[in-house]
Amino acid sequence: MSQGFLDLVRHDTHSVELYGGGVGADGADGRGLPVDTDRNFMFATGIECSYPTIDNGRTRRDMLEECGHYTHWREDLGLVADLGLKYIRYGFPYYSVHRGPGQYDWDFADEAMAEIRRLGLTPILDLMHFGVPDWLGNYQNPELPMHFADYADAVAVRYPWVRFYTPVNEMYVTARLSAYDGIWNEQLRTDHGFVTAMKHLAAASILASHRLLRRRRNCVIVQSESAEHTHDLRVVPSADISLRNKLGFLALDLLYGNPPDAEVFCYLLDNGLSRDEYAWFMAGESPGFQVLGIDYYGRNERMLLPDGSMLFAEDVFGWYQMAKVYYQRYRRPLMHTETNLLDAALAPAWLWKQWANIIAMRGEGVPVLGFTWYSLVDQVDWDIALSEKRGRINECGLYDMNRKPRDVAVAYRALLKEFGQLTMVPHGELFEITNRDARLKVRV
Repeated sequence: MSQGFLDLVRHDTHSVELYGGGVGADGADGRGLPVDTDRNFMFATGIECSYPTIDNGRTRRDMLEECGHYTHWREDLGLVADLGLKYIRYGFPYYSVHRGPGQYDWDFADEAMAEIRRLGLTPILDLMHFGVPDWLGNYQNPELPMHFADYADAVAVRYPWVRFYTPVNEMYVTARLSAYDGIWNEQLRTDHGFVTAMKHLAAASILASHRLLRRRRNCVIVQSESAEHTHDLRVVPSADISLRNKLGFLALDLLYGNPPDAEVFCYLLDNGLSRDEYAWFMAGESPGFQVLGIDYYGRNERMLLPDGSMLFAEDVFGWYQMAKVYYQRYRRPLMHTETNLLDAALAPAWLWKQWANIIAMRGEGVPVLGFTWYSLVDQVDWDIALSEKRGRINECGLYDMNRKPRDVAVAYRALLKEFGQLTMVPHGELFEITNRDARLKVRV
């Protein structure tokens, strides 16, 4: 019987030298810890940095303090690097850095940023995370967008090497908990208060992005917005639940100049958004290279039962289905910008489930650029949305409050070893984050 081509290839010295013994494929397969390249998938963690006020402004919930970061900041940043990560969602406290118009206290920020740079980490700099300085009051203040834009400009001048920014974290959650649920900051429970907070937050993000782009023409804006949905499990669905589900898209609609439907448009006009303001938002999308970050926790999904009670409903849709809706609506590259589980024993499984969602999305060719386990260390009182200062530790971090690794940290490192060198964009090595200026703003 004559030899087949594989027999000839495997016994040919030149073929063995070229092809490593005649295998049909060559090159890297994506395994290995992340490398420092702009085309590597963006694996990240974050330092929890929320700082809303409660008790009608009398109490500030500074998570950097309550989770021990001001004391352990150098150790914390070292843990990020030791885990093998290259990206970190990081925010210093806007409320204490911006002391007044044109006045800034950079002491802590300078030390932390110098260490981030020394360790070779890439910060995705979080400029506003659920709170504002006392002198600005709250999200009902129409002066907030201009003052915040000045702050963003000052940050870009101070740290010109930073390229990635999240101007305003989770605008919808900020507006809802501050002005509709009555938990944070202004603690209102009105539709008018919600719309006012939302328009000021969206305007602040847009103006800040313009100022960042002036200083860094190739800046990357990583939005971080919470995917929220309530499943109405009643024969006659609630009009209010339907509206609230639609309002979950409002912040990004305003950012990207995406006209909401007629019901939401009328709701906005009825509750304080002027026609001129609406036209200003719809004139065009926020500038810079835009990455659409979608945060997902199982508690983001809820079920409204026939008796009126509400249950958490994790994974009825899951990140894959919910993020896909956002992608189809806005057509922007995605990043899974936040997730965790409050039960430390179940957290490793949750990590792998979130990763399976990402793999499924990338398998369809959707550009998912990054993933974030949030946060590095355990948090405090997030089981009650920081509404009271109980001091209860939520075991959701990669590390506990003593900076000892939890099982999910071990799982994350295993994930990194297996997938850490995937390309940022699925299906090819050609694409990377370019250094050219952000310019093109048309959809084709």
